[in-house]
Amino acid sequence: MNSLREIIKDAEERRVAIGHFNISELAALKAIFKAARDVGVPVIIGVSEGEREFIGTRQAAALIESLRAEYNFPLFLNADHTYSVQAAKEAVQAGYDAIIFDGARLPLAENIKKTKEIVEYARSVDPEIIIEGELGYIGGSSKILKSIPEGAAIKDEDLTKPEEAKKFIKETGVDLLAPAVGNIHGMFKDTPNPNLNIKRIKEIYKAAVVPLVLHGGSGISDDDFVAAINAGISVIHINTEIRLAWRKGLEAALLGDKEEIAPYKLLPSSEKAIYEVVKRRLQLFNSGIGR
Repeated sequence: MNSLREIIKDAEERRVAIGHFNISELAALKAIFKAARDVGVPVIIGVSEGEREFIGTRQAAALIESLRAEYNFPLFLNADHTYSVQAAKEAVQAGYDAIIFDGARLPLAENIKKTKEIVEYARSVDPEIIIEGELGYIGGSSKILKSIPEGAAIKDEDLTKPEEAKKFIKETGVDLLAPAVGNIHGMFKDTPNPNLNIKRIKEIYKAAVVPLVLHGGSGISDDDFVAAINAGISVIHINTEIRLAWRKGLEAALLGDKEEIAPYKLLPSSEKAIYEVVKRRLQLFNSGIGR
């Protein structure tokens, strides 16, 4: 089985994207894993600091490793949106395949300093661990939004700049970069998210020497996804869509049988709803449309 580093490099060269989907419990994990196997593509499971606190940092790693070993399938685990050096080190020690240090709200110099510290620590433990840095604030939660999150970089002048990206990568040594290119965390209830700045993605990709990651994928149009992949995006994060599908599936199950109390009889409805979302996204991300 190829390493995650090799798989992302292959995606970059073929102009497709690896899907990254977050979980909080087993129904989502089962749905994502099944969808990836049915489509026949690698997939990354993400667990944020909050999700790791709920599942358990080491327990999440054990779940992913057990599935990967049993099915010999390219399933990988990422410590999503890690905000402290200590939390990043805990994920390294637990054997995660990748870790994101999110210093997007920090001054650039401090973001560089802390990201570099994590990179150096991870390299000392296991050189295969992928470290991702984030440059440009895009909001901080997976919710159904009523308005743009305060401080999120949406205007062109606030987006990640190619020269800053180049400096950040050079000084930190990160393997992946998540820029702000018009994307935001969360999704709007009745309207599409703002359009991505495809031109800026191309400019950052040209300046960078590492693959790019698109966070806040929920709510982005199919056309923007395809254009972003062709502009240089190699990994795409989806979380809010997963949570929304989970809730709708559970609500339908509860309404369908108001007497049922067994979670394992109710949660398959959520699993099915998540499966459909993930399968559709994975097919789009790996379609090669527009190459």
